[in-house]
Amino acid sequence: MERCAARRAPGKRGRGGPGRGPEEERRVRANAREYNEKFQYASNCIKTSKYNIVTFLPVNLFEQFQEVANTYFLFLLILQLIPQISSLSWFTTIVPLVLVLTITAVKDATDDYFRHKSDNQVNNRQSQVLIGGVLRQEQWMNVRVGDIIKLENNQFVAMLQGVPRTSKGQELPWRKHQGSPVLAQPFTSLSQQADLLLLSSSEPHGLCYIETAELDGETNMKVRQAIPVTAELGDTSQLAHFDGEVICEPPNNKLDKFSGTLYWKENKYPLSNQNMLLRGCVLRNTEWCFGLVIFAGPDTKLMQNSGRTKFKRTSIDRLMNTLVLWIYLPWDEGVHSAFFSGFLSFWSYIIILNTVVPISLYVSVEVIRLGHSYFINWDKKMYCAKRRTPAEARTTTLNEELGQVEYIFSDKTGTLTQNIMVFSKCSVNGHSYGEVQDMLGHKAELGERSEPVDFSFNPLADPRFQFWDPSLLEAVKLGDLHVHEFFRLLSLCHTVMSEEKSEGELLYKAQSPDEGALVTAARNFGFVFRSRTPKTITVHELGQAITYQLLAILDFNNIRKRMSVIVRSPKGKIRLYCKGADTILLERLHPINQDLTSITTDHLNEYAGEGLRTLVLAYKDLEESYYQDWSERLHRAGSTPEARDDHVARLYDEVEHDMMLLGATAIEDKLQQGVPETIAILTLANIKIWVLTGDKQETAVNIGYSCKMLTDDMTEVFVVTGHTVLEVREELRKAREKMMNASRSVCNGFSYQEKLSSKLTSVLEAIAGEYALVINGHSLAHALEADMEVEFLETACACKAVICCRVTPLQKAQVVELVKKYKKAVTLAIGDGANDVSMIKTAHIGVGISGQEGIQAVLASDYSFSQFKFLQRLLLVHGRWSYLRMCKFLCYFFYKNFAFTMVHFWFGFFCGFSAQTVYDQYFITLYNIVYTSLPVLAMGVFDQDVPEQRSMEYPKLYEPGQLNLLFNKREFFICIAQGIYTSILMFFIPYGVFADATRDDGAQLADYQSFAVTVATSLVIVVSVQIGLDTGFWTAINHFFIWGSLAAYFAILFTMHSDSLFRLFPNQFRFVGNAQNTLAQPTVWLTIALTAVVCIMPVVAFRFLKLDLKPELSDTVRYTQLVRKKQKTQHRGMRHAGRAGSRRSGYAFSHQEGFGELIMSGKNMRLSSLALSSFAPRPSTSWIETLWKKKGCEGSSAGSPSGAADKTLRV
Repeated sequence: MERCAARRAPGKRGRGGPGRGPEEERRVRANAREYNEKFQYASNCIKTSKYNIVTFLPVNLFEQFQEVANTYFLFLLILQLIPQISSLSWFTTIVPLVLVLTITAVKDATDDYFRHKSDNQVNNRQSQVLIGGVLRQEQWMNVRVGDIIKLENNQFVAMLQGVPRTSKGQELPWRKHQGSPVLAQPFTSLSQQADLLLLSSSEPHGLCYIETAELDGETNMKVRQAIPVTAELGDTSQLAHFDGEVICEPPNNKLDKFSGTLYWKENKYPLSNQNMLLRGCVLRNTEWCFGLVIFAGPDTKLMQNSGRTKFKRTSIDRLMNTLVLWIYLPWDEGVHSAFFSGFLSFWSYIIILNTVVPISLYVSVEVIRLGHSYFINWDKKMYCAKRRTPAEARTTTLNEELGQVEYIFSDKTGTLTQNIMVFSKCSVNGHSYGEVQDMLGHKAELGERSEPVDFSFNPLADPRFQFWDPSLLEAVKLGDLHVHEFFRLLSLCHTVMSEEKSEGELLYKAQSPDEGALVTAARNFGFVFRSRTPKTITVHELGQAITYQLLAILDFNNIRKRMSVIVRSPKGKIRLYCKGADTILLERLHPINQDLTSITTDHLNEYAGEGLRTLVLAYKDLEESYYQDWSERLHRAGSTPEARDDHVARLYDEVEHDMMLLGATAIEDKLQQGVPETIAILTLANIKIWVLTGDKQETAVNIGYSCKMLTDDMTEVFVVTGHTVLEVREELRKAREKMMNASRSVCNGFSYQEKLSSKLTSVLEAIAGEYALVINGHSLAHALEADMEVEFLETACACKAVICCRVTPLQKAQVVELVKKYKKAVTLAIGDGANDVSMIKTAHIGVGISGQEGIQAVLASDYSFSQFKFLQRLLLVHGRWSYLRMCKFLCYFFYKNFAFTMVHFWFGFFCGFSAQTVYDQYFITLYNIVYTSLPVLAMGVFDQDVPEQRSMEYPKLYEPGQLNLLFNKREFFICIAQGIYTSILMFFIPYGVFADATRDDGAQLADYQSFAVTVATSLVIVVSVQIGLDTGFWTAINHFFIWGSLAAYFAILFTMHSDSLFRLFPNQFRFVGNAQNTLAQPTVWLTIALTAVVCIMPVVAFRFLKLDLKPELSDTVRYTQLVRKKQKTQHRGMRHAGRAGSRRSGYAFSHQEGFGELIMSGKNMRLSSLALSSFAPRPSTSWIETLWKKKGCEGSSAGSPSGAADKTLRV
């Protein structure tokens, strides 16, 4: 690893060489390492390991002592080594401290070993680099900017798809470890490869086919092309003499744009993104290609988009740090005596009172979190048998925060949907096909459908394709010219690549799943796209092979929202075929189509209302003379260096007018199983779901309706599409005004305050009615500006659902960051593609879906599983339980330690504050390690308030976590008060009894050791009974740990006061027989019993009254469960006999332009319906809802007590 070149120093890059400022442009000369190295560009060597044999111990200890807790306990240890200060032996602190440091060091060493192993595997991976005119096997760590590399078919250009592999694609060992940085930052650990300029390939004209799932989340195939001047350099001897220089943009995060110029042989050639192979893509259907390294390592576009890995901490962690400071700061005020004596006493009490927050607290928290993580990993109900993928907790530090999520930010394609497109319906010449009817002519339901259409007449049909309306196939067989032309258009107007593995076995590689679905539909209905060349397309039309001359492809982009092809038939007729979004194409039709347009529009509204993705088809015949003139003008426009795109767009627009309407298609993007149900239940848990997608607006809105995020019952759906700051601000203002009118009626006239508080508590959050917000990417860019972000956030947070369309990966992260900044709420981001990585890293909790788009999202995530529906169980079961358990653990832990420690404080009044301890030092050492550690761990790992079924059945149970009700400053002080109360009784009851008590033999009972044994025994019994009261779910482990800890206490107590230990260590165990003599006295046991009763009874009485007068929802659920069990028992003993909205939708081809220009240049949800009524929230006046109202609208009226309310909360 020492051979790894260091990352370049800042400020030593730029076009002028070393010594200049930040890089303004990049200069790369081929086959010239010496020239390129003077710019100190980033190398391909990676080094994710942190230690070596020499540096491990000092560096690891330095890192561990940066933790405040470790430093604090080291400081205590130093104090205990000073005899004038310490009244406790040093081993009471050093034993647990060394144990914690050792465990952490072993874990870090193991993790770093696997980092070294992974680094070596990646850095030593062989690649073919052209050096001195010869292809040499070179390690990836030695590849430099300016090198020429050879790639082969199925080879990753930039990633190993998260799994280290050999050069032949075989998987190398990869370790999965709970909370390991190897998994937490694998995205960085595989940054060894580069962005390449494609020079030449095995395909004609320098074409190259790639998959970009790791880049943009799309699994379809794309094409890249070398510029003509380098496409001819297919020979290594020619490439060895290639000395062209590339001047291009500096490293940036724009995945779909690249701007540069190649200077070679006194000529310059423009470069674009179509000439680049970016890190993360995979070479497909191309035997080999050569590329010039432009960006390497952290400079690659994928790494520029990945975002920084942030250390995530839970709100409970932050609160604990604050509380610990509160505990110790006040003790600084207690030095009143003579200076030196007071100084020593002060530090003595710091040592004695440190047990309020022992080091075992931090160890126990990590053990509990580890247990919760394993529960997630072992959950069979989150295991996907189809993909053989279990749920995985990739970190152990965030489990309890899963129970506090208020905002979910979700990707759409591949996360909510399956990314599988199905040709569902179509409209041809005013006739709609796809509706299945029964014998009476009525629409048949899904379960009533007959057999699908039989395509056996077509030997080239795809057996996986299904269509249910036989009338469309009948129209094809009867020779309906409009239907024939409809499918002819689908078979010609596309950029799909066809691969025929064997005779009649066709494999389509489509630029988007939508296009693949349309071409497959045409194939099954007899119009089979068979093959293509740069100038021809061959189609088998009802068994007859016909070759069309391909004259032009007018490619799709996000502005045009359509694509066209111009073909010449064998008869010489020139025709333009066009397909695109209805909003674009309908206005380009010939006026003669008015009646047909009206009918087709009705069909489009019907399809879109069903959540289908729609597309309009049209054609136009062209005269030979017009086409020749238009083609010449297009050629000249394409050669114009300035404003080339504008000139070409105008010519495209000119020819795509006055077209004849053919019909429309409707495609279903199937939702993942259980998505509507999951969203409905999470919404009832008061979790707001925002969809952030790179897809177009119409598609995203349709999916919103399909998954029930948007409904026709909503008051209004606001759509923000402004292109300027003023337009966006005005649209947001109008949306707020409409919602304000409703909110005033609810909040009794409370006026809207323009200046919002830091938490944005606004009357808007208590509006009447349900609203949704849809905003486009260009509008979002303005909305996220500093002077408008607060307005946007308030408007969005007042809506039930928010959908952001056409957003970039960084915009996704910015939206998440905005909510984190102002709302102070726990956020969760979920996605499945590399374009979701920034969002996943930014959110408090990141969840990766292991789906169709690679595993980069999984590698960057904190939790992963294979289906969106598992999110419901992750939050409502595991998250809620983790939060509940951690809160109960902390409350009890602080209680038992204050009860234990404050006894020393009361004893100080009787010992002159000499720092004398009540308990012996062995009890102090073992109290938190042996006597009370295991019972609280068992409660923290296994406790439940209600079973998992009830957690899913009652989503309202999730709300206490969002409101942070179970552990906060108030609960903390209640625990302290209870602990102090217990310590007072623990000290003064035995003190009062022992003042006049005598032994059976008449001797005085009151001696220091007897008093210590009595207080210690009372303490262990009281805290054991208390944890029994706190435990809501008893297991055999709980019983064993509680009663076992009591037994261990008495066993150790009697052992330490035994003759055997005294003989072995006479100076350490001097009080022989004291425990036996003390506990043999009935007075002592009566004292212990009295202390226990007085300490516990107020707690029992308080909880009984609270349960009766003000029960929580979980109490009501448990009571309901008991009633149901009794009813079932009674029933077993008694045997009884008998028992459409109109939404406009458009078609989304792809996230970026297609490759029609390259081809032409010769360089070539409908799930089972959810009974939402059963999930509808019912009126309630519970205390939780009252808290929400206070949080959202300070002027709203408070709810009534929850005594009868919780019975109505079954949702």
